[in-house]
Amino acid sequence: MDDQAPDEASCRASPDQVRAARHALIDRLSPEAPDVPEAVCQAPSITTLRRAWQRHDERTAGTGATPKKRVVPRVRFKANRDLPPAAEGMESPYDPEARYRQKRDTQWTGYMVHVSETCEPMAPHLLTHVHTTAATVHEAQCTIPIQQALVEKALPPREHLVDAAYISAALLVESQAQQGITLRGPTRPTQGWQAQVEGGYTIEQFEVDWAQQRVHCPQGKWSVAWWDQGTRARSRPIFVEFALEDCQACPARALCTRAQQQGRRVGLPPQDQYEALRAAQMWYSSEEGKQGYKQRAGVEGTLSQGVRGFGLRYAR
Repeated sequence: MDDQAPDEASCRASPDQVRAARHALIDRLSPEAPDVPEAVCQAPSITTLRRAWQRHDERTAGTGATPKKRVVPRVRFKANRDLPPAAEGMESPYDPEARYRQKRDTQWTGYMVHVSETCEPMAPHLLTHVHTTAATVHEAQCTIPIQQALVEKALPPREHLVDAAYISAALLVESQAQQGITLRGPTRPTQGWQAQVEGGYTIEQFEVDWAQQRVHCPQGKWSVAWWDQGTRARSRPIFVEFALEDCQACPARALCTRAQQQGRRVGLPPQDQYEALRAAQMWYSSEEGKQGYKQRAGVEGTLSQGVRGFGLRYAR
């Protein structure tokens, strides 16, 4: 019989076979496996592979077993909806700490790097701190650690110019109270459908009387209920409600509320945070704020150079 080269397709393992084979290997090297040294089972490379494969694969019992044929577990590749949160999942066995992140139109697997730079108009711009985290750590979680690091270096700024992701009502208060640093920058967009409708009544258009614990709406009506959830709520522990009859008869109802069984409800942060947020918004919209915030433009060039020229988001 003439020798023939095997067909290429017949030699190629299916994805299911590959997944089953790799899990068979992991089972063979599990801590419970007999005759395998513990040092091998607990080796960093084996542990990393086990974590990576368990993240993406799901094992299920096979079918069609007979008394003479044992059930072979099947391995299914998980759909994206079945994967654990990005913060918990290893993306690459070659870099176990790297995480996936999407920010607007940019996607990457790696890290987040936060660069602090001086911005005195008549002096050279110098880097004062670099803060690196997993890519899944939100910017707002880094504001206070960055400031603390600058304080420890004896380099705290009087005013800290940041973008909106680093600002919240709570951070405005905490930055000033704990670090003596004034946080400057745009605040995050107002949430709710009213902010998406031209002329919609957002929280900024309501006046708050903190002493009397009531709120005045743009149409001249006062709220009728006020309750404070205290520490049970995060950003807006205070809620106020307007009378249903006032809202139903209001000519601007379509711009304010869509609720049918109750009047407009408005959520508020604590008073100190509310006032700090209003002050920050007024500064940023003022001519002084517009000119002052322009100084931050330099750090965007520094970040661009680091990301595009030196792989900043991929470097540990």
